[in-house]
Amino acid sequence: MIAESREKVSRRHIGRNVQRVRTYLGMKQEALAADLGISQQEVSKIENQDEIEEGLLSRIAEILGVSPEVIKDFDAEKIIYNIDNSYKDATISEGGTAIVLQINPIEKIVELYERLLQSEHEKIELLKNK
Repeated sequence: MIAESREKVSRRHIGRNVQRVRTYLGMKQEALAADLGISQQEVSKIENQDEIEEGLLSRIAEILGVSPEVIKDFDAEKIIYNIDNSYKDATISEGGTAIVLQINPIEKIVELYERLLQSEHEKIELLKNK
């Protein structure tokens, strides 16, 4: 079991994890590129890299609104397992309580668009000041 965990860690593809987190959050490469101040093609190259330099990974994580560890440790199987288990019928005994975490995808989309809009406003200001 420990050997299996080490093997999984050693074959982690950080760029692919960036792509998956970005996709799950509904952000396009172009939006991430704009926030990073690079081209969409450069984002594509980053997402194809096995390893990403810590400073760049931190910037990407900040833009995506997650920690660098979330990107490094991203595991689609765990997410699918957690989503699947959260929707299974649960029985609560008398006197029991349940805590349900609800994520509103509309709020997440609005948040992402607000970030993108802010980025565009900053670009306009930079162009005006030239």
